Amino acid sequence: MTSVSSKPSSPQPADKADSDSPEGEGGEKDAEKGERIAKVLARAGVCSRREAERWIADGRVVVDNKVLTTPAFLVTESSLIVVDGKPVGETQPTRLWRYHKPIGVLTTHNDPQGRPTVFERLPPSLGRVISIGRLDFNSEGLLLLTNDGALARRLELPTTGWTRRYRVRVHGNPTEDELAKLKRGIEIEGVRYGSIEATLDRQQGANAWVTLALNEGKNREIRKVMDHLGWPVTRLIRVAYGPFQLGNLERDRIDEVPGKVLTSQLGVPKRESMAKKNADRRRAS
Repeated sequence: MTSVSSKPSSPQPADKADSDSPEGEGGEKDAEKGERIAKVLARAGVCSRREAERWIADGRVVVDNKVLTTPAFLVTESSLIVVDGKPVGETQPTRLWRYHKPIGVLTTHNDPQGRPTVFERLPPSLGRVISIGRLDFNSEGLLLLTNDGALARRLELPTTGWTRRYRVRVHGNPTEDELAKLKRGIEIEGVRYGSIEATLDRQQGANAWVTLALNEGKNREIRKVMDHLGWPVTRLIRVAYGPFQLGNLERDRIDEVPGKVLTSQLGVPKRESMAKKNADRRRAS
């Protein structure tokens, strides 16, 4: 959202009201004040918001010739932002990809144990991207990727109302009646899991295929719930995340979601609008 400008303006610390209010609820008043520097860096595709906070703590981020010490500073369109001595460029258009994650790779940028990761397998031309949610090491299927950290956080929230759908193979003989009880939610070892819509697809010998749909995704939720009921998961495939489907996307392949779909489904501005906005900023600077 912020481009390089020759017009300096002092960074502003966010006040308490900004700190306590949920992201994106500030309206026009907050827009006039500016945006938090960490959010701006994430939107520009420079780093994640969490990385931005670390970089600021390390003194790597400068705004209008002042080294920042807190990620709560607000910047405006006229702010000059520099990271590691390099000016931050124009905001990149929001992009979204469908990726068919295979089994045996982690959804992380770095693994201390040196195991393979999703991001190592992606084409370098994509630039820096982050995942919307995760799939664990032994899970496969649809993983959404984006260059927009704010979008990723919004789509991960249960309040978005998006259903995540899975096809799951379990060892055991679940019945329709037992699966129907999951719609009321379930508590396991003090942790409450929300409503899960579960349908028995077919029984194959000692294994069964079940379709599960849920609106929240706690860590390893499906595996924990199925284990608790005595049906350990032997295969887990995410087939849909909200309106986006795995479809016939081949394993380990990536496919970009068209810009017009982002606009219709997510309200993301058209890329032509973003290009015009950046051009207007250049002319104004």
